[in-house]
Amino acid sequence: MSSINIKRAVENIRSGTTVYTPVIELIVNAIQAIRVAKPVGGQIKITILRDGQVDLIERIASVDGFIVEDDGVGFDQDHRDSFDTLYSGLKAGQGGKGFGRFTCLKYFERFDVESVFRDGDVLRARFFEMGMLTDIIINERVSDTTATSTGSKITISGSKTVKFSDKSLDVIARVLVERLLPYFIDPKAECPRIVIVDEKDGVPIVLNDYLTQENRQIVELGVGEPEIVIAANDETETFSVRVFKFYAPRMSKSKIALVAHRREVTDVAIQTHIPEFADEFYDSSESDGTRRDRNYVIKAYVFGEYLDRNVSLERGAFNFQRETDMFYGISQTQIEARAAEVASDAMGPEILIRKERKAARIEDYIATQAPWHRALSRETDFSSLPMKPTPQDIELHLQTVKFAREMETRAQVQQILSSEDPNTLHQQVADVVASISQTSKNDLIHYVSMRKCVLDLFGKALETDNEGSYQSEGDVHDIIMPRRKDSDVLDYEHHNLWILDERLNFADYVASDIPINGARTDRTDISIFNRRIAFRGDNELSNPITIFEFKKPQRHDFANTSSDDDPVQQIIRYVNQFRDGKFRTPKGRDILVSDNTTFYGYVVCDLPRKVSNWLHNEKQFTVMPDGLGYFQWFPNIRLYMEVLSWTKVLADAEMRNKVFFHKLGI
Repeated sequence: MSSINIKRAVENIRSGTTVYTPVIELIVNAIQAIRVAKPVGGQIKITILRDGQVDLIERIASVDGFIVEDDGVGFDQDHRDSFDTLYSGLKAGQGGKGFGRFTCLKYFERFDVESVFRDGDVLRARFFEMGMLTDIIINERVSDTTATSTGSKITISGSKTVKFSDKSLDVIARVLVERLLPYFIDPKAECPRIVIVDEKDGVPIVLNDYLTQENRQIVELGVGEPEIVIAANDETETFSVRVFKFYAPRMSKSKIALVAHRREVTDVAIQTHIPEFADEFYDSSESDGTRRDRNYVIKAYVFGEYLDRNVSLERGAFNFQRETDMFYGISQTQIEARAAEVASDAMGPEILIRKERKAARIEDYIATQAPWHRALSRETDFSSLPMKPTPQDIELHLQTVKFAREMETRAQVQQILSSEDPNTLHQQVADVVASISQTSKNDLIHYVSMRKCVLDLFGKALETDNEGSYQSEGDVHDIIMPRRKDSDVLDYEHHNLWILDERLNFADYVASDIPINGARTDRTDISIFNRRIAFRGDNELSNPITIFEFKKPQRHDFANTSSDDDPVQQIIRYVNQFRDGKFRTPKGRDILVSDNTTFYGYVVCDLPRKVSNWLHNEKQFTVMPDGLGYFQWFPNIRLYMEVLSWTKVLADAEMRNKVFFHKLGI
């Protein structure tokens, strides 16, 4: 009499099993029992049991259990004793673990057995239940019978807390076919006829018909090379792959299933390894002039002795690791990745077309939105990107590749610098310099492309709207320099002072709409304390100070005689305040100004005739050769001032960058 802690054994069942595990276990045992009794033929009947409560929405009761009947050998003494033995070795040759029946008690309250077996020359009946305490077999009875053939009827009932999510007969039938497909397709052993029926509905479904009917829902694809070989430590392991189409699929994703002893153990979406399998596929056909499309997914089944040897006790997982495995030598991901390649080859043109579409999408993004990545893209593997990558997907992937290459280049540079072997320098320096040069080119192309975008926005902001009104001074200002920000919180790309003067890219201090000294006195929109020599943070007398004043396009009221918003006088006043020491640097230091310190003042506005006359006649400014600006030198305060039209600022910026835009074709 057995004596084990059954409750603990059930509680210790690892994750990986599902609510389908018990019924699959019973069906497999039934197949094995039939093959003991007869080499071919045989039948298994599965009955779905329902609880008494009908779901108001789905109008069908939940699954409460199953009855599995077979015409196999029955529970003779050998099979009875094997059932009563934990980890029995009776079916070890068929991959049996001697534990599968315990998974039934994980999901169902009761396990009842009725069996007819041959005892010598007579048939006898055996009845028992599976215990929940210390005895595996309880309430056993053996008696004479009037039955004329052997067989078993096993009932699992009383669904526990983990309920069946599937309810309909056809869905459950489809799942069982997918899980048991290795038995249906085994060329070495015929699968018995398996029928499933609902106790509430007498219309049966024959599982074998999914593969044998003319309009069958499961079709095997031809595979050019069905075997894959993977190195495992000092040896190699061979796996075979069989690929099937599943029409009108229950699942929406194509999958790879790893099989041990003809039972599906794990599955994973093929798109994990080849993104082009993300969507369903379609077959088109015509019948009587009517076009018919059938949707399907792919499922690849992988077989191998390595899988048979290393399946877990509960058959819900494998003993080897999901990713890298140093002990067993081959990981689950390695097997799946190779199987995915076989599935891809089996699909042929379907996958190739999807890959070409993805490549075209990537090329379009690079050509129209990111030309600076063109060189990098030629050397980048995009196979891991989704089937329909978004611009963000593509950009993130390229940035990741770029970062990895930069890190690799830095490591190579460090290796060269630390090497004492002159041959190392000679052999590696050319490659490293080429890599650095290409990265620099890509960055430069990106920078120039962004300049084109900024100038396009700048030109748009200078246009009039449908009512003939101009954009606000603020819109134009924010394109050049965001207001109420200072250089401590701005990155290089966050201001566009190069539109006005390329030298302003190297300004030490930048403030926008914020008083230089923190107090609200007279103010201009942008003031820059410039540094032209390479001493960071030095406040030097020789560095010029540049002041800008922006005016809204077409604004000219500042040229009125009564105006107190004279930009020329504002800049002169600012220069005098600097010379009087009224301003400090952002760090609180005095701004060093001597009698020889030069100031540059710029007023940016439109130049209608009224403003032009005002500058020429009243302010004594000299017109520039192109007629789009005026200039004046104030020797007493060493101030050089220009008044520039918005048109000139935009045109000059476009001219400076035109050759770069032309080279990039943008």
